[in-house]
Amino acid sequence: MAKLYFYFSSMNAGKSTNLLQSSYNYRERGMNTLVFAPQFDDRFGEGRVTSRIGIESEARTFTNETELFEIVDKRNVAERLHCVLVDEAQFLTRDQVFQLTEVTDKLNIPVLAYGLRTDFQGEPFEGSKYLLAWADTLNELKAICHCGAKATMVVRMDESGNAVTEGSQVEIGGNDRYVSMCRKHFKAEFFD
Repeated sequence: MAKLYFYFSSMNAGKSTNLLQSSYNYRERGMNTLVFAPQFDDRFGEGRVTSRIGIESEARTFTNETELFEIVDKRNVAERLHCVLVDEAQFLTRDQVFQLTEVTDKLNIPVLAYGLRTDFQGEPFEGSKYLLAWADTLNELKAICHCGAKATMVVRMDESGNAVTEGSQVEIGGNDRYVSMCRKHFKAEFFD
């Protein structure tokens, strides 16, 4: 029986690296994978999953309107799929997470979703909230705060290095805009 897995963490824990390694492992054994990434995250080019350590792969892009189950079903008919992988899964909608449960339950294809648990304000993303609720298996990947403790939160920084406490939940950026921190240091930056 296939399962829906959710690998979550703050930034810089190796989520994309883990996704790329998992996809490679399947493909190395002659199995087919389908990798999804959000269309609006084009920092490294649209339709790419790129790791900070320099590995990358092509990906099928998704938006809030993308019917994931339909795409997976059609692809699986054309070429048997052995695994579906989703990068930046926090950007999925509730309906898309439900569709991923259908991929596992009806098509018997494992789904590995990777994403942030919370945003820069400590609030859950929609996709993460439903993945935490509906995934068969939850796996936390570890990131490290500057103090050496496990980083569970993300702080958005402005150009001067000050914590941003208001704004849109979604603002694409990397190490130039976000810093992973433990809860203690997140609270010090966000609430002090």
